[in-house]
Amino acid sequence: MTEPAQSPRREPDPAVVDAGDGDGRGIYWVLKNVVVGPPVKRIFRPIVVGAENIPETGPAIIASNHLSYSDWIFMPLVLRRRVTFVAKSDYFTGAGIKGRFQRGFFKGTGQVPIDRSGGSASEGAMRAGMKVLERGELFGIYPEGTRSHDGRLYKGRTGVARLALEAKVPVIPCGVIGTDVVAPPGKVVASFASPTIKFGEPLDFSRYEGMESDRLILRAVTDEIMYKIMELSGQEYIDMYATKAKALEGRAVTGAPEKVRKTDT
Repeated sequence: MTEPAQSPRREPDPAVVDAGDGDGRGIYWVLKNVVVGPPVKRIFRPIVVGAENIPETGPAIIASNHLSYSDWIFMPLVLRRRVTFVAKSDYFTGAGIKGRFQRGFFKGTGQVPIDRSGGSASEGAMRAGMKVLERGELFGIYPEGTRSHDGRLYKGRTGVARLALEAKVPVIPCGVIGTDVVAPPGKVVASFASPTIKFGEPLDFSRYEGMESDRLILRAVTDEIMYKIMELSGQEYIDMYATKAKALEGRAVTGAPEKVRKTDT
């Protein structure tokens, strides 16, 4: 008697390790309301503006500027609802006090680690975001793709637009101010200044339904989101990707020639 054929085993997506699936709720509550939240709020006294723009229920994307690793802490702390982010895998493997804190916070709150070294990372982030939104939750995203190295606001990647159109959910712009003073690159805490987190009115892009494959539409939607973030944060806007700006600055310091490469829109 022959054994029945076995279905091929599906390998996990290397870009997205875990889409959360609602895990970590208990730990999230403890961290936010007992361990991390109360002392952070008492010490830093974060200022929140426009929290009423966050819907009480239902899925939505919160799109924010990105000045510091502490953005991941302050923005969720000022909201009653849980926010799930796609976080680069480095935040789950860091060393030292800062690394242990980040690792514990992100793992404990069910955030989604993404390996950005592979070409499928953006697709993995999209799938992870869709899962979160399908559960009726809030999904946080940094359209710039990386932290600003000089405090300015850089051109947004169009993934936020595609996710909003495919999931048919509103986008809530968010501007954080002063987190780069609290925790600049290379510092766990440098100042006890009070950061400000501003939330704008939800942006409805239903007029573009069915156009999520149109690159011009995706760029227009992304630019609208970035403009609203700029209004909230008060940052100077630079029409260039942050990664390219960092590379150009690095080459200016070292004197290396600029490499010519094709970039996405």
